[in-house]
Amino acid sequence: MAIQGMRSGLAQFSGRAITFFARAVTAVRPVWQGLDPGQARQRIYFANHASHGDFILIWAVLPPRQQQATRPVAGADYWQKGRLRSFIGQDVFNALLIQRNNGQTTTGPVDLMAEALDAGASLIVFPEGTRNQTDEALLPLKSGLYHLARQRPQVDLVPVWIENLNRVLPKGALIPVPLMCKVIFGAALHVAPDEAKDDFLNRARAALLSLKPQPEAN
Repeated sequence: MAIQGMRSGLAQFSGRAITFFARAVTAVRPVWQGLDPGQARQRIYFANHASHGDFILIWAVLPPRQQQATRPVAGADYWQKGRLRSFIGQDVFNALLIQRNNGQTTTGPVDLMAEALDAGASLIVFPEGTRNQTDEALLPLKSGLYHLARQRPQVDLVPVWIENLNRVLPKGALIPVPLMCKVIFGAALHVAPDEAKDDFLNRARAALLSLKPQPEAN
């Protein structure tokens, strides 16, 4: 029991330290567009994905009360590799870890996310399915977001655009580059009762792209 208490205390301290470090390196600024950050509602935050630090930046700018209730959804193959990653993913952030090889689990990813929602959690998801390393602003969205919205239509789906983090922590980098970042939250979406999958995914993708800051004109 004492060891468990020490581990829990270390996880809380580590969470505060990681949040402080993320804010210090990125000077991250949340921008709330059509969304009240203080409103106590269950949400699925769905965001663009370019770095393993993406969910940390979203989590870092949430109000403390929402931080405690929000679980990032992440790949088990990455966050269970080594003791440090496992501690950060599971103990610090209480991540919902998904086995991307479906043969290793009897419960599908959408069902696992629905169970987490039923337990009262909010979620951070990346519907592109993998980090975007292309020149495209956003990869096509996977169908899991649609099926989750269908299963739990009462939960707010909040688009989130993370700006600049791919330059702070590019693929393969160990040391982040200090640059200013924004986390832009859009208005909540819900799937319509008769909305087709492709129509919904196109609408969700358009909602994300609409949050992307445009280059300033000279």
